[in-house]
Amino acid sequence: MMYLVILAFVAIIGSLGAALYFMLKGGREGEARGKHMARALALRVGFSILLFVCVLAAWRLGYIHPTGIPAGR
Repeated sequence: MMYLVILAFVAIIGSLGAALYFMLKGGREGEARGKHMARALALRVGFSILLFVCVLAAWRLGYIHPTGIPAGR
């Protein structure tokens, strides 16, 4: 599970970096630049949702256990 979380964080940071690259990239193609940046940001959102669902599923299946403040206090 730890490797999946690390891989998801790397994918999220990578797609955020790609969006930054397309945002800063100069050129004459304003539409293409915006299209690539929007796609990279959409991938970042998708990876974030996938990470949340995987962590939630791992908790429900008992692979990970919450720590911290006990429930009901």
